[in-house]
Amino acid sequence: MIRVLVVDDEALVRTGFTHILNTADDIEVVAAVPGGGAVRTVRELRPDVVLLDIRMPDVDGLTVLADLRRMADPPVVAMLTTFDADEYVTTALRSGAAGFLLKDTDPEQLPYLVRALAEGGTVLASKVTRTVVDGYLDNSVREPTAVRLTARLTERERAVLVLMAEGLANTDIGERLHLSTGTVKGHVSAVLSKLQVSSRVQAALIAERAGLLTPPQDGDSAR
Repeated sequence: MIRVLVVDDEALVRTGFTHILNTADDIEVVAAVPGGGAVRTVRELRPDVVLLDIRMPDVDGLTVLADLRRMADPPVVAMLTTFDADEYVTTALRSGAAGFLLKDTDPEQLPYLVRALAEGGTVLASKVTRTVVDGYLDNSVREPTAVRLTARLTERERAVLVLMAEGLANTDIGERLHLSTGTVKGHVSAVLSKLQVSSRVQAALIAERAGLLTPPQDGDSAR
């Protein structure tokens, strides 16, 4: 079972996400709490995935994210937002979030997105990905730097990077490239090291700026 914690200040959102995800046979929402109880609940229940509201009145979602990322074995965290363009999203990605999704995500897609997160993929709301990419890299990685960084990769590592950026989890990358999951994990680690980043989202953004990816399409997608 994929153990999920929903963190949001609105009871209606917590209830809705819990109901939708609990209909999936392989997903269990172990708790749904406001922001103030998030860190304590993660320590107690050790969820695999945390869906974390980026804006909450009792505690800032970015503060909670930072606290979770400091844990020895942190859960995968995806940020929830109501807005198509949220200025906090790029900060969350820099801080180690595995992606973000909108609160009005199609209910049928939500379990799929959670599975992608649990399997090592990333989730981005594609209709605002271009804004996020530009904002994220505006003061960090420029195109010449992205090209230089990706040039360090072997041909196999570059292929893995492209599939990472397309949203495939390690098992899916292995099937596509006819590699074992363990071998894929080794390539992913090498890619992150050579690109000097700590997350798959950051690697995908560098791949975007290096010209390795096609433009994003409308709609939410597992990345």
